[in-house]
Amino acid sequence: QVQLVESGGGLVQAGGSLRLSCSATGSISSISVVTWHRRAPETERDLVASMQIGGETVYADSVKGRFTISWDNAKSTVSLQMNSLKPEDTAVYYCSVLTYVSGYFNRYWGQGTQVTVSS
Repeated sequence: QVQLVESGGGLVQAGGSLRLSCSATGSISSISVVTWHRRAPETERDLVASMQIGGETVYADSVKGRFTISWDNAKSTVSLQMNSLKPEDTAVYYCSVLTYVSGYFNRYWGQGTQVTVSS
């Protein structure tokens, strides 16, 4: 089991920056992939960024060059640095981790944090 607690959301003007953090506790050693997703009103939850621990990162086309995902192993924290924010980035952001234990994958979600970008 992994528990995730997010922080860092808020209101920012277009062009500004925010940093989201997601602290993980529990079976940290089983985490294989960390991700950030977002859900805007009346839309599906979409992948924003994904990082395989010790491996590659993947970004949605809409955030490439503006967002950076990172994993701090010492603090068991996954972060999302968001720069040059746009009003269309407004959404509830969720962190997630994928664990691999005894041949099975499990996904755990944070509670979500609201990001609002004003024009």
